[in-house]
Amino acid sequence: MNQILIGKGEKPVHLLARYGNRHGLVAGATGTGKTVSLLVLAEGFSRMGVPVFMADVKGDVAGLAMAGTANDKIMKRAAQIGMEGYANEASPVIFWDIYGELGHPVRATVSEMGPSLLARILGLNETQTGILEIVFTLADARGLLLLDLDDLRAMLGFVADNRKEISAQYGLVSSQSLAAIQRALLSLEREGGDHLFGEPALELGDLLRTDLSGRGIIHILAADKLVLKPQLYSSFLLWLLSELFENLPEVGDLDKPRLVFFFDEAHLLFDDAPPMLRQRVEQVVRIIRSKGVGVYFCSQFPDDVPQEILGQLGNRVQHALRAFTPRDQKAVRTAAETFVANPNLDVAEVISRLGVGEALVSTLQDKGVPMPVEHTLICPPRCRMGALKPEERAAVRARSPLGGKYDHPVNRESAYEMLSQRAQQLAAQAPPPAPPEARAQSDGRGALGDLLWGTGRRQGMVETMAKQTARTVGSQIGRQIIRGLLGGIFGGSRR
Repeated sequence: MNQILIGKGEKPVHLLARYGNRHGLVAGATGTGKTVSLLVLAEGFSRMGVPVFMADVKGDVAGLAMAGTANDKIMKRAAQIGMEGYANEASPVIFWDIYGELGHPVRATVSEMGPSLLARILGLNETQTGILEIVFTLADARGLLLLDLDDLRAMLGFVADNRKEISAQYGLVSSQSLAAIQRALLSLEREGGDHLFGEPALELGDLLRTDLSGRGIIHILAADKLVLKPQLYSSFLLWLLSELFENLPEVGDLDKPRLVFFFDEAHLLFDDAPPMLRQRVEQVVRIIRSKGVGVYFCSQFPDDVPQEILGQLGNRVQHALRAFTPRDQKAVRTAAETFVANPNLDVAEVISRLGVGEALVSTLQDKGVPMPVEHTLICPPRCRMGALKPEERAAVRARSPLGGKYDHPVNRESAYEMLSQRAQQLAAQAPPPAPPEARAQSDGRGALGDLLWGTGRRQGMVETMAKQTARTVGSQIGRQIIRGLLGGIFGGSRR
C-alpha cells in the first residue's frame, strides 16, 4: 500500500506515501467534516505501517480504537467513491493523558522542556525568562538534575539565598523576578500542570511502534482538558515536535514516513508566540521532513498558520468556509490563492458552498508537484465516528503494552533531594545556640546585669544610652559640616 485514498472528485484523489512527510493542512469551519478527514488520514497512514500521534480535543478522535457501524448512507458513499473491499474495522490505538485519567501519563522532565518553553507555559516576561535561563545554567554547572517542579522550586530557593554571588557571576537576579516565577509555578500546580513534569519521561522510541500485524500504532493524546490551558497544550506539542527533530537521525526521502504528527487547534501554537518561538517552529517544520516525520496542522482558517509555514505544507484538505465576516472573507481569499488553480473550478466561489464531508483537496504527485485542486467527496472512515464509553476506553488501555512502563511515577534523587541534603549537613555542622538560662549563668550578671546590659528580647540601659549619645554627637557633627558647606558656597557667591 503506497497511497491513501482521500476521496473522489473528477477522479480518485490520493495522498502518496512517499510525500507524506511533506506536511499538510486540514482546515474548515466548525461542523464541516475536518474530524472525518483526520480519521481517514490517520487510518490510511496506520494501514500502510506508519505510526501516528494526534491530539483528541473534542473526544471523538478516540473512535479510531473501535470499528464503525455500517449503514446504508455510509455504504452508498463508499460505493460512489469506489472504495473496493470497504469494511468497518478498528485501528491499533494507545491512549495518553497528561493528567493520567484517560490514558497513560505522559511526562517530560523540566530539563528536557527547557527554559524557553517553560517560560511560555508560565507566562513569564523577558526579564523573568532570563533569570530562568540562569537557573538552568546554574543547575547544569553544579550537576543538579531538574526533573520535576520540586527540583525547580528548590533551585529558585537556592538562587534566592545566594542572590548576590550569583548576580555577580551571571547578571542581576532580582528578588521581585524570583518571586514572580515562584508565583507562576504555584499557579501552574494549582491548575494541574505539575502532572506533566517528572519521570518516567516519554521515550520517543515508543511513538514509533507498529503492532504485530505491521500496522502503525495511533497514539491519541486526550486534550479536552488540556486545550483549556492553551499555553500548556501548545508548548507540550511543540516540545514533542522539537524532541523528534533533535533526536531522530537524518533519513532523507523514504518510501513512507517514519511518523506522522497531527497538530489540532494549530492557531494556539502561534497565538501570542514571541518571534523567536515562531522562527523555531518554522525551522522545525522545514527540516523535520528529512527525519522522516510529517506534520499536519488542523485549524478553522488557513491563515491561522503563518505564511512562512503555510508555504511548507504540500498536502491540503480545505473544508467549507462561510464568508460571513471580513475575517472569513480574508480566509477564503487565502485558501483560494494558495491552491494550484483548476480551470474547471472557481475556488473562491465553491469553498463557501461545500457540504459536510466535501472538501477542496490538493496533494503532491509525481516529482513533488502539487495537483490542481479537486472538489472532493471525502471517504467514510472505517472506525467509529464518535466518542468511546468509559469501559471501552478502559479495555483499550488495559491491552496497551506500555502501561507497566508509564503508569507509575518514579522519583529519583535530583536537585530537590540534593539541596535538601546539603542544607541538613550545614545545619548539623553549625554549633547549637546556648539556651537563655545558660547564657545568663555564664555571664554571671543576674537581674542587675540584664537591666544594664539587656537580654535577648530587650535592650539594656547601657546600650540605650550609648545609642542616644551616638545619635546626638552624629547630628551635631552633621549640622556643623552642613553649615560649613553652605557657608562656603554662599560666601563664595558673595565674593
